[in-house]
Amino acid sequence: MNKETDLSLLKLFLPEGLLTFFNVVGFDKKPIKDPLYVNRLIIYLEEKKEIPEAYKNHQYKASGFMEPRIIDDYPIRDNLVSLSLKRRRWDVLVDEKWIKVSRSWEDFIAQGTRLSKEFADFLKEGNR
Repeated sequence: MNKETDLSLLKLFLPEGLLTFFNVVGFDKKPIKDPLYVNRLIIYLEEKKEIPEAYKNHQYKASGFMEPRIIDDYPIRDNLVSLSLKRRRWDVLVDEKWIKVSRSWEDFIAQGTRLSKEFADFLKEGNR
């Protein structure tokens, strides 16, 4: 298999809606010492160059990327899975002032955690 095929397969395992805003740019598989898992699969995603909807009618310019944030997602086979999300920053002119804005995490990350929303919901359900 080539890397393009590998990335296509990885997309099947990502949280729903994530690829609306992010592109998969790569992945790493690293051995770990864990009694249940053999590897950690890290999937790297970069936010697409699309301003958040609330600011589309304002004057804006791209302002680089924020530091990536690592969140945990469902394990796949014998691999722990982490998603490295790299979000964009934007300079937006609002009321004649330039402010910095970025896309909200709330669609992807469970509040107060470093878990994908779907994975956190799954874990909560298991504790009932």
